[in-house]
Amino acid sequence: MIFVKRLMLVIFILVPVLLVGQEMTVEQSFLQQSIEQMIIREMSRGASREMKSVALDYIHSAIESGNTGDEIRASLEFLSMEGIAIVTRESGRVTNNFPDIRRRSATYLGMLGTQEASDALVRMVLLDNEPMVITEAIRSLTNIGLNNGGEVVTIINWTFNRFNNLNPDNILALAAIEAFETFAEIEGYIDPAAIRTVMSIIEGPYAYNVRERARVSLTELRRYAFAN
Repeated sequence: MIFVKRLMLVIFILVPVLLVGQEMTVEQSFLQQSIEQMIIREMSRGASREMKSVALDYIHSAIESGNTGDEIRASLEFLSMEGIAIVTRESGRVTNNFPDIRRRSATYLGMLGTQEASDALVRMVLLDNEPMVITEAIRSLTNIGLNNGGEVVTIINWTFNRFNNLNPDNILALAAIEAFETFAEIEGYIDPAAIRTVMSIIEGPYAYNVRERARVSLTELRRYAFAN
C-alpha cells in the first residue's frame, strides 16, 4: 500500500514535468487530468488524516487550474461526510472523524460554485456537529449564492438556532448574519424568521462586537422582510 501511494505521488509530479516546454495535445491534457483525478480519488479514500489532507491539497490545485469536474466534486463530497454519514469504526471507536478535513472540503465545494456543490454544503450544514465545519459550509453557501426558493436560508436559520440554544458560537453567529444579508440582497427578500434570529443574537450571550454587528444588520434586513 505504501509503495502504491508513493508511486501515485511520483506519477502526479512527473507527468506535468515531462510535458514542460511543449504544448500539450488534447490527449496529453486529458491524460494528465485523468491521472490527477485518479490520485485524488484514491488518496481521499485513504485511511489516514494525512493522506486526506494531501488529497485536498491536490484538489485545491486542480480547482485553481480549472479542473472542476464530477470526480473532483465526488471526492469533496466523500471527504465532507467522513465521520458523520460515512463512519469507520475500530473496536467501537470512530476512526475517520476529521473536522478539519470536512472544513477544508466545505471551502473547496464553495469554490466549485455549482448547484451540486451547494446541495453537498446543505447536507453538511444539516448533518455536521462541529461549529467550525458548519460555519465554513455556511460561508461557502453564501459565496455560491443559490437559495433554492428560500431553502438554504431556512436551513441556515434552523441550524444556527440548534446551536444557539445549546452552544452559542460567535463565529457561527457572524457567518449566519452575513448569509442572511447576502441572500437578502440577492433576492430582495428575507424570511422574517431570519430577522428574529438576528434579534436573538443581539440579546444573546455573544461577544460585544458580534451583538453590535447584529444590530447593524437588523437595520438593513428589516426593509427586506416584507418585500414580497
